[in-house]
Amino acid sequence: MGTFEPLRCQHRDVTMEGFVIGPGQGTTRGTILMFPGATGPGHSFRNAMRELADLGYLTVGIDMYGICADISSPQAAGGYFAALMADPVLLRERVVAWFETVRDLPGVDPHHMAAIGYCFGGKCVLELARSGAAIACVTSYHGLLTTHAPARPGEVRAEIAVWSGGHDPYAPAADLDALRAELDGAEASYQITLFSKAQHSFTDPDHDGVAEGIAYDPLAHRIAWSGTLAMLAEKIGQ
Repeated sequence: MGTFEPLRCQHRDVTMEGFVIGPGQGTTRGTILMFPGATGPGHSFRNAMRELADLGYLTVGIDMYGICADISSPQAAGGYFAALMADPVLLRERVVAWFETVRDLPGVDPHHMAAIGYCFGGKCVLELARSGAAIACVTSYHGLLTTHAPARPGEVRAEIAVWSGGHDPYAPAADLDALRAELDGAEASYQITLFSKAQHSFTDPDHDGVAEGIAYDPLAHRIAWSGTLAMLAEKIGQ
């Protein structure tokens, strides 16, 4: 098994530090950017990265806030999250800056890249797809779905997978309908799966029950993860 190594990205005046794990011995199948939720990477997030590395993928955990950001508590991290949500142009630029940093790493095949995001990270990967970046596929788990700049026809290159919960207060039905209409209008290739009883963070046992409307759902998690592995194998794992 490989080990986590630091990886930095510069955007405007902010230096960010993520971490990368590779498959160790063996051939890299492709490269995956992993965007955590608003409170930063937790235990289950790192476990998912390790699993992907074991499957042969070079996997990069993304830092959207900067090396000086205090994410020691949800309250502290929330300030950085709110600042990025209030400046959606900056948010999209930062996501693209990370994509370009990883794309330009030695040994990375730019034609075999994917992105996975959770909650806030789900919004990040959708913004990456909307930007027109040349990425093979993106997966949003219980992501925030709204945008300041909807995808335009012919510009979305990524295959998009959205996994959402029917009882997610942060991604209501109206937002899901608006996303579907947006992607149809953009002529994008996508799939949206709705788990009717699932709540927010349904893939994340670390956040089970931390607030109303947030709960882990092991069946939804297992189905969504299996579907993601299938898409990764098809799009970047050959």
